[in-house]
Amino acid sequence: MKKTILRKYARLIAECGANVQKGQEVFIWAGLDQPEFVAMVVDECYKLGAKRVVVDWEYQPLEKLHVRHQSVRTLSELTDYQEARYKHYLDKLPCRIYIDSDDPDGLKGINQKKQAAARQKRYPLIKGYVDALEGKYQWCIAAVPGVAWAKKLFPELSRRQAIERLWQAILDTSRVTDDPVAAWKAHNRDLHERCAWLNSLGIEKLHYTASNGTDFTVGMIPEAEFKGGGDTSLSGIFFNPNIPTEECFISPMRGQAEGIVYASMPLSHDGQLIDGFWIRFSEGKAMEWHADVNNELLTHIITMDEGSACLGECALVPYDSPIQNSGILFYNTLFDENAACHLALGAGFPDTIRGYENKTLEECRAMGINDSMVHVDFMIGTADMCIDAITRDGKTVPVFRDGNWAF
Repeated sequence: MKKTILRKYARLIAECGANVQKGQEVFIWAGLDQPEFVAMVVDECYKLGAKRVVVDWEYQPLEKLHVRHQSVRTLSELTDYQEARYKHYLDKLPCRIYIDSDDPDGLKGINQKKQAAARQKRYPLIKGYVDALEGKYQWCIAAVPGVAWAKKLFPELSRRQAIERLWQAILDTSRVTDDPVAAWKAHNRDLHERCAWLNSLGIEKLHYTASNGTDFTVGMIPEAEFKGGGDTSLSGIFFNPNIPTEECFISPMRGQAEGIVYASMPLSHDGQLIDGFWIRFSEGKAMEWHADVNNELLTHIITMDEGSACLGECALVPYDSPIQNSGILFYNTLFDENAACHLALGAGFPDTIRGYENKTLEECRAMGINDSMVHVDFMIGTADMCIDAITRDGKTVPVFRDGNWAF
């Protein structure tokens, strides 16, 4: 891929994604697949005035080794130096940039039970920091090709060709045009206008149906609103957390979900795939579920804590979207969730509450925002999905017809 095009992408991530401010620190998490591109992102952060940029390199085989050889107690510890970093985050509020290139099967064979147990023990140690940081900093997730990921998508191509093909798909769906920043400004306007229309309806419930058997109703929080595209941190800085994004999303009312949903795509989670699954909800919780592939991992997700069986997000994405139209199943949630409507198990978003900046996190959760240590998106949108909004004044308003916006 031409370096001039990759430089535009790097600039988009730093400037439009994280929106790095002069004098701000930046922490970047990245795999080992594209170090030259990561260096471009670091350079762009410095050009925007970053004070310091820290890169943490990640490698899936190391994670497998850690889980294999460390005890649950060691895996779950919060060491002094790790706690010092959380305190530093709270003190400095650095930007966070995640550059994903993971192999969708990279953690296949890991001891799921041991990994889940360690996370359950560790989460109470970091929850205070996670809650205290909520909404206060800019962050951005983007992607670059890894060899294993590219070969999974394009097995018929050589390694070099597969990497090039995945680069092109990432850049196209991320709107890396002649002027990516202008393209993203226009895209944000469209998403914000759609959210404004949805918020004007006074929605009490959403009802989803599809020919695959999905028949599901979820309740809305009266004080919640749809959001999409860029967001503004509590520090007053506008940023785009996901590159790409096509969704208008909201956090539903905890405890109000009824019916059955069928996944329309495989779910790539923690370097493993879950496929062919459905979940039945009653009184707001997942009560029954089954996956043809990796049911054990699906069970671990749903049973991680009290809130992991409840919903934290409902996202509306037209089937006629750039990612869906690419014809590529990415096996990566950042992309696949933006190819179809999706739900998320686990934590909700406090910033979907109107005026959340003047409320405490506890007040937002008391209104119905779900609390959990997990947030796992799974795709349910189909070409024939219909969604109706039942409004608080008793009207039924079409929102989706045949997989796309009805307005």
